Amino acid sequence: MKNVRKADVPMQAAPGVNESTVVCTQRLTRCFGSGTGTVVAVRGVTVAISCHDRIALTGPSGSGKSTLLHLLAGLDEPTAGTVRWLCTESNAARQKVGLVFQGRSLAPNLDVIENVRLPMLFAGFSERVATDRAHEALARLGIDALSEALPDALSGGQAQRVAIARALADTPRLILADEPTGQLDHAAAAMVIDVLLRAADDLSAALIVSTHDPVVARRLTSQWTMRDGRLRVATGSQDQG
Repeated sequence: MKNVRKADVPMQAAPGVNESTVVCTQRLTRCFGSGTGTVVAVRGVTVAISCHDRIALTGPSGSGKSTLLHLLAGLDEPTAGTVRWLCTESNAARQKVGLVFQGRSLAPNLDVIENVRLPMLFAGFSERVATDRAHEALARLGIDALSEALPDALSGGQAQRVAIARALADTPRLILADEPTGQLDHAAAAMVIDVLLRAADDLSAALIVSTHDPVVARRLTSQWTMRDGRLRVATGSQDQG
């Protein structure tokens, strides 16, 4: 993507960049439409995200939360501004992002182990390596016994744990969860957040959870709020954009 840059050195303009920074953005903007019909979904967001960050991203529907997550994940291209990865591995060109979506995001005709290993096969891993990593990720979450089950046989909480295992199998540096508890009851939602927090700690990965649930938001140590595409960080910074 022409506007998404990856680099081995910090971006000086982004505040808070240090040796623990995973990714930073500068004046990140995403517009849809044109002329008088233009909608600005994300407005001039400049942030630095550390591997220690556990972030709740809140705001009303349509405020730009999902668009911001898609930009950070490389699933969408910014209209202006940059996303910059501070990679230290030799494969620095590879963004290491784990994605967890709302609801049942599993392929219904594939069993659990096949669902978890599928992204790694697409990424070029051998079947053996992908299968081994998938089993490791399932075991980490205590659900390896479900490896041969089809998604329809899983509860909502189990399905989300499988989706999390899939996101973690390639040991991401950044975990992005877009309303992962939106269709779960309180007990299952609490379990999913427990799993995400523990996984982020185990992998030394940054974690951003988009949510409308204040109970979920309070489980995370940093609070980000979006409104009309502008991001406000609750640690005392001013509105951006």
